[in-house]
Amino acid sequence: MEHRAFNWPQPLAGKSPRIWYGGDYNPDQWPEEVWDEDIELMKKAGVNLVSVAIFSWAKLEPEEGVYDFDWLDRVIDKLGKAGIAVDLATGTASPPMWLTQAHPEILWVDYRGDVCQPGARQHWRATSPIFLDYALNLCRKMAEHYKDNPYVVSWHVSNEYGCHNRFDYSEDAERAFQQWCEKKYGTIDAVNDAWGTAFWAQRMNNFSEIIPPRFIGDGNFMNPGKLLDWKRFSSDALQDFYKAERDALLEITPGKPQTTNFMVSAGGTGLDYDKWGYDVDFVSNDHYFTPGEAHFDELAYSASLTDGIARKKPWFLMEHSTSAVNWRPINYRVEPGELVRDSLAHLAMGADAICYFQWRQSKAGAEKWHSSMVPHAGPDSQIFRDVCELGADLNKLADEGLLDTTLVKSKVAVVFDYESQWATEHTATPTQEVRHWTEPLAWFRALADNGLTADVVPVRGPWDEYEAVVLPSLAILSEETSRRVREYVANGGKLFVTYYTGLVDEKDHVWLGGYPGSIRDVVGVRVEEFAPMGNDFPGAMDHLDLTNGAVAHDFADVITSVAPTAHVVASFKADKWTGFDGAPAITVNEYGDGKAAYVGARLGREGLAKSLPVLLEELGIETPAEDDRGEVLRVERADSTDENHFVFLFNRTHDVAVVDLEGEPLVASLAQVNESEHTAAIQPNGVLVVKL
Repeated sequence: MEHRAFNWPQPLAGKSPRIWYGGDYNPDQWPEEVWDEDIELMKKAGVNLVSVAIFSWAKLEPEEGVYDFDWLDRVIDKLGKAGIAVDLATGTASPPMWLTQAHPEILWVDYRGDVCQPGARQHWRATSPIFLDYALNLCRKMAEHYKDNPYVVSWHVSNEYGCHNRFDYSEDAERAFQQWCEKKYGTIDAVNDAWGTAFWAQRMNNFSEIIPPRFIGDGNFMNPGKLLDWKRFSSDALQDFYKAERDALLEITPGKPQTTNFMVSAGGTGLDYDKWGYDVDFVSNDHYFTPGEAHFDELAYSASLTDGIARKKPWFLMEHSTSAVNWRPINYRVEPGELVRDSLAHLAMGADAICYFQWRQSKAGAEKWHSSMVPHAGPDSQIFRDVCELGADLNKLADEGLLDTTLVKSKVAVVFDYESQWATEHTATPTQEVRHWTEPLAWFRALADNGLTADVVPVRGPWDEYEAVVLPSLAILSEETSRRVREYVANGGKLFVTYYTGLVDEKDHVWLGGYPGSIRDVVGVRVEEFAPMGNDFPGAMDHLDLTNGAVAHDFADVITSVAPTAHVVASFKADKWTGFDGAPAITVNEYGDGKAAYVGARLGREGLAKSLPVLLEELGIETPAEDDRGEVLRVERADSTDENHFVFLFNRTHDVAVVDLEGEPLVASLAQVNESEHTAAIQPNGVLVVKL
């Protein structure tokens, strides 16, 4: 696969390139007299781009074949003349009532056969040829009408594909799944082999016998190979729908940049966004913070993964929140300072656009309690004052040359894999307490605790070009990925591998002979059995202590042999009855010109942070001085000549962090610079940006 050529939205005529700043704008929710006030406030805040018409199909086409672009023309004209560019949506994210009443067969069906009725959004099936016709028709009408509009700088194709309609079990989906399987496997015998249908008499004679993984009874177990392919198919079906919309636009407006907003987060694993990243002109993402102590680290991790999906090209933060969202059971507000800090963290990780949902907080509807740039309290509010502060910061950084820079490559890559996550979601696994997505985040945080800001790199990405690589619970290792791992270490690479890695191939078939099957020789250990841990039964083993002070929870490997080229770094300490006392827990193996560390238990962020100093030293990975570790996350952006080099310093704690001052301070949000002592005190939720 090859990525589409990178194509970034260009500034309006007569304007210089800036960091794009703004958010979703829904003028159709407000009387027209509010529009002029909005535009004046946008100018005050430094807003230079808004996304419009995302959920406007019912207003753009109020009746079948009857179009009303007049209101949208007026608001785009007002925005453009004020110097505010438009990221124009296709409006196809949710069909209007007249369409679903005329064609109820476009509505998606759940795994029990219940039809999703209109009343919310995304109530359409990706495999419906009828819905596709209507959606493409609207795309073409929008493209024809706005192809020469000077204020439209990019296309926003649909919105958050799969947020609500990731899975559809309709007859349309069944036919499409059969066709997808035939294209992938060629013969029904190949499908039978891939899905292991000899088990439970599931063998199929032809492709017409393939059905979606519909309801099979509570407590029963779906064929894991079939379910994994269903998740692949569902991502691909939505991606094909997106590509059809994209191509309809580009036939009429060739060269106009287009994107669709992903939902990349640590736990946001519904679609294979890395695969989707090949088909957009530029990557854009919606990210909403995780409340509590993981807030900042999860955000930085997710932003780094987005940068990895974008292959270090500039990416667009299409949505995040100024404060609380509306869709959690408890919708926590952001803490003071986090509005600015969170935005600058995305910027530091490679975003060249910072946008929110939404500009003005709705007074009605399901999202009326979702925060915005202009809250219910109006512009005389701390949120709007912070929005204006951020706008000024972004303009200053653009003036200083930030747009000419990209995220500086780390020495460590943490690998993430959507398909490994999908495989670990099955209900018949060694433990339901282990999922792939949590382990990369734990490693990112533990490395940060040791002063290293890692890059999060998709498994398809160039992770083998890094000094050190972490494979964290990558349950699936294909033959190709296994080859890359072997060659990487043999050629001098430094590898960290954890429990639950290399268990199965891309068909979800177990690599035989002991775990981690396909790279057992690389890591130099052989695991015969797993030892899940828990407290759901009295007296069950719920943890294991390690000799280095770390504590394992949830999962441990039974390592029965260690290669002569390997040595044990830490062992388990346990009662004799467990069979674990003195057993290997962490090892290091020499393989070719490189080394591979193996962590045979789930240690969590704290246990990994405690174990890493020795492992980093064993593998020869240089770390910052001990005084510079943990409190502050350091992120750098630079151009190819290093003429423009920026350092972002984020306080990860709720204590004041004092740092040595390097370079020229540009932005100090909740940070005090002491020029005479060449230090800076960064308050909780604060950030300091300097130019070297």
